[in-house]
Amino acid sequence: MTQIRKVRLLKIILLLLAILSIFLFIRHAPAILELLSSMDKFRDFILSSGNWGPVMFILFQMLQIVVAPIPGEVVQIAGGYIYGVSLGTLYTTIGTLLGAALAFFFTRYIGRSWIERLLEKRNYKWISVMKNEKKLSVFLFIFFIIPGLPKDLMVYLAALTPISSLRFFTLLLVGRLPWLIASVVIGTTIHQEQYGVAILITIISVLAFIIGYFYKNKWIELFSNSEKKEGKL
Repeated sequence: MTQIRKVRLLKIILLLLAILSIFLFIRHAPAILELLSSMDKFRDFILSSGNWGPVMFILFQMLQIVVAPIPGEVVQIAGGYIYGVSLGTLYTTIGTLLGAALAFFFTRYIGRSWIERLLEKRNYKWISVMKNEKKLSVFLFIFFIIPGLPKDLMVYLAALTPISSLRFFTLLLVGRLPWLIASVVIGTTIHQEQYGVAILITIISVLAFIIGYFYKNKWIELFSNSEKKEGKL
């Protein structure tokens, strides 16, 4: 199969997956949101799927990234609530990477012009930073590691830049993994009724968000300047 045919096939697959994701959400949105309104309801639904339970959970996590109205933290916390720390982290991470891959490659190969127009209308202040290639990797890592920021939107935006997919997904995984684990741990402790631990992790997450949000620009400048100095040595 030639390279052109491979790219064409990839575009078709991505388009079909994107259409399927949107169709499933539109058709089942009320039921999905109802399930996610209660940990116990969501847990019962996933466990009632039997051996397909992990697949269903991963699909929910993927759909959460592709379709904005689904709250990501709820699904991640539910991962720990249903499966515990180890399996919850594994399934949540797999769903995060697959959902991010769908959004990233769809934007890069198919929906570039549409996403660009959407972002121009929103006029986000940090878009100018993304245009600076030297600061791009640092910005993405800091953005991913700060809890509470719109990370799913950043996947679409990063796909518009020249960053390699390997580099992007490495930054995504390293930056997001600590807080994915934290969310899963919260879910596990809630299920085990260890509310003190859940509250403590939540407080740490909120403090990390506040500090990260107000100092992110300084950190970007600091790490960018460090890269420049290393390049001169």
